[in-house]
Amino acid sequence: MTRWRPLPDSLPREARALVEQLRRLKDRTGLSLAELARRTAYSKSSWQRYLSGAKQPPRGAVQALCRVAGADQARLLALWDLADPVWPHGPLVPPAVPPGEVAVVAGPPALEYRRWRTAALVSFAVIVLLVAGLVWALPTGSG
Repeated sequence: MTRWRPLPDSLPREARALVEQLRRLKDRTGLSLAELARRTAYSKSSWQRYLSGAKQPPRGAVQALCRVAGADQARLLALWDLADPVWPHGPLVPPAVPPGEVAVVAGPPALEYRRWRTAALVSFAVIVLLVAGLVWALPTGSG
């Protein structure tokens, strides 16, 4: 049985319950993290983060561990559903900002890209509509 480190105090109760059950299931398999990684689509380092509470395990990782362990998925997936909305996303402690400086908080790059792409698509649609309106409004020249 693995000697697990204590889970972070900041981990919500629902997330803690999920990780504790995943740890029990992993211990029940008798597999090392490396062997668990070989039998699933998740790396050893990913399993380390999931089982330490540092990162929320994807739903697929929970399913994969259940398959490897021969366990019923329903209970663990129900725990995952409870933990998902309360799992801390991003760093649990904001970075320290030296006095006199302003903290700049940037969104995830994917979100910024989506915003830029949406703005570009809307602009393109407006231009197309303006050109179509101008072409429609022009006299046809036959007369």
